[in-house]
Amino acid sequence: MKKNNNVLHRNGGQAVLMSVVFFLFISLAIMFGLASPVARDISLAREATGSIQSFFLAEAAAEDVFYRLRNGMQVASPEVLTLLGARATTTIADVGSNEKEIIATGDTGSNIRKVKVRLSVSSGASFNYGVQVGNGGFLIENNASVRGNIYSSGAVIGANSNIIRGDVISAGPLGLINSIHATSSAYAHTITNSQIDKDAYYQSISGTTVGGASYPGSADQPIADLPITDDLIGLWEAAAEAGGIQNLPCPYEIKNDITLGPVKINCDVNITGNPTITLTGVLWVLGNINIENTATVRISPSLGTVSVPVIADNPTNRTTSSKVELQNSATFVGNGSGSYVMVVSQNNSSEQGGSEKAIELENSAQGDLLLYAAHGEIHIKNSALLKEVTGYKVHLSNFAEVTYETGLASLLFSAGPGGSWTIADWKEVQ
Repeated sequence: MKKNNNVLHRNGGQAVLMSVVFFLFISLAIMFGLASPVARDISLAREATGSIQSFFLAEAAAEDVFYRLRNGMQVASPEVLTLLGARATTTIADVGSNEKEIIATGDTGSNIRKVKVRLSVSSGASFNYGVQVGNGGFLIENNASVRGNIYSSGAVIGANSNIIRGDVISAGPLGLINSIHATSSAYAHTITNSQIDKDAYYQSISGTTVGGASYPGSADQPIADLPITDDLIGLWEAAAEAGGIQNLPCPYEIKNDITLGPVKINCDVNITGNPTITLTGVLWVLGNINIENTATVRISPSLGTVSVPVIADNPTNRTTSSKVELQNSATFVGNGSGSYVMVVSQNNSSEQGGSEKAIELENSAQGDLLLYAAHGEIHIKNSALLKEVTGYKVHLSNFAEVTYETGLASLLFSAGPGGSWTIADWKEVQ
């Protein structure tokens, strides 16, 4: 019996040893099985981290180049940015007269990510209405018309026959629309004696026909700032002065074809006869501007599709000077879509309670023309045709017509901050 017990003990020991070896192999198999995906996950994590680093490095490089372009700083193409052993290479290409394309490639090891940024020249100003008026209000009479919307911080008053083919807004708690025919909707605190073909929004209404829905108790519309500041006009004037100063003859008479700009003329300017004035930059007149007969004012094709300001501003006399008179058959010619001659007056007589007109446009003057007088009155009469009017006070009469063009919502100018770059599109590419 003792001998058999020894055999059993040996067999039991062998079984335990085999079990340990078996479990060891199982454990190793499990460990290797677990280690393989962990190692794979670590590798994938490293790849993902490298990819993210490449992407953000490309973003940083594109932002750096954009900052330099926007602020007029020097930048090379290609431009290389390095960080912690990784690098991004940025190239810049012109893709149009007013567009650039930036491509930034981030490279961390074998991880490559690309970003493409398209830049365009920012607008110098946006004109969102056919007529925009300050506190002086808007008067339209005697078969005058507007094809576009009107936004006024003062009253909107009509007389005799008139028609506004768009919305009419008279803002603020004193907002008033009186004796107006609007083919679209009307917004004012008070609406009286008008014909509104669509909806009406008001606190008070009387003597008015409304073709659409009426909304009594509507909130007053906010008073809106005019689109061009005095600071911007000051920048345009500085650009004109930097181009050169004309002192003589005085007054400055133009009767023959001439190319002007950027230039500052230190006295009144009179344009008569049938000359063609080609603008190659901002024109600043330190006095009054008078254009008559069949003169043509055009923007030089060399400037591309930008607009050019013509400014009447005598800082020492903005009550009886700094005025513009456009008459007879004067014509204004831009450079295709989005290009206009913008006549600016800094006369402030109306804002001060005076009777002087900042800009007078009459007879058949017409073309790619915008009028701007933030502190004065603009009077347009006698079959004159133009694209947009903005002023402290505006008066349309005798078949005058304003026809708004959609391109005015994003207008580029030949000088000032309109020359800066903005982002039109930003995306990752392959």
